[in-house]
Amino acid sequence: MTDKNLKKEAKKILKAENLNNTKAQVLIMEELLKTKKPLSREDLAEKLAPNSPDKATIYRIVERFCSRNLVHKAYVKGRAAKYELAHNCTAKQCHPHFTCTNCGETFCLKDMFVPLIKGLKKGFVIRRQQVRIEGLCSLCS
Repeated sequence: MTDKNLKKEAKKILKAENLNNTKAQVLIMEELLKTKKPLSREDLAEKLAPNSPDKATIYRIVERFCSRNLVHKAYVKGRAAKYELAHNCTAKQCHPHFTCTNCGETFCLKDMFVPLIKGLKKGFVIRRQQVRIEGLCSLCS
């Protein structure tokens, strides 16, 4: 996708969600459209340099995108989150992610399927299921 088409697509997505086409939101959406793996706020700041908004602004924007279900969080270690577009996921289930315990890279396993868990006790309600797999990536193994 060309830069012009990328910008056009980013603006179209934001408009569909009634979000303003601010420079920062468009830049972040463009970067998320380009990437093939989840990105941290630091990754986004690095990729957007030297025009990057500050990390607090990036955080507010990606959280806003999450609240609109445009972006999902992929938890890679503890509470550390990386962000990716939600178009490869359903409202209840995100595709699995593989995090290399050696290099720290996180990979989307979009072609893999893990069925929704069944048999929860009465009163439990699944809001969203995520699967994180850890091990060595092909470069580290």
